[in-house]
Amino acid sequence: MAEQPLDKKSFKKLGTRHKARRRAVDLLFEAEARDVDPADLLDERVELATRDQAVAPVHAYTHTLVEGVADDLDRVDGTIESYLKDWELSRLPAVDRAILRIAVWELFHANDVPPVVAVDEAVELAKELSTDDSPSFVNGVLGQVVLVAPQVRAAAAATRGPRPEPEA
Repeated sequence: MAEQPLDKKSFKKLGTRHKARRRAVDLLFEAEARDVDPADLLDERVELATRDQAVAPVHAYTHTLVEGVADDLDRVDGTIESYLKDWELSRLPAVDRAILRIAVWELFHANDVPPVVAVDEAVELAKELSTDDSPSFVNGVLGQVVLVAPQVRAAAAATRGPRPEPEA
């Protein structure tokens, strides 16, 4: 992964969710490189952080993202692949795959994340972690996915059915 160094000041300016997304990208990237289940790697890191105070704890949103992507990987990958022009998902840089997977999962499932934020965060991560061409590529793919995201969310809500009313 081509990673730009971040000094402490610039890293602190980034939001907590940005840091959580970045760690999720790292975990998804590592899981793919090691050919292990991302959820298993996540559990391993959570356990390591509880045993070793030198290891940063895993943020709850990182946990949400990694488990969400792992649980919905086939649909997320199918969606990404359907918007690749003259490319195959397997030919993309692994870091771009991880970034796109997180953004697509957020577009489909994270109701508290506005679509523009999910896309902007993915583009920022591509700027920080990938090639010079990656930010525009990621933006182009996600620009198409964003158009279908409301229908995917609505379909998911319809299959869940009405939520039970809380008891008074």
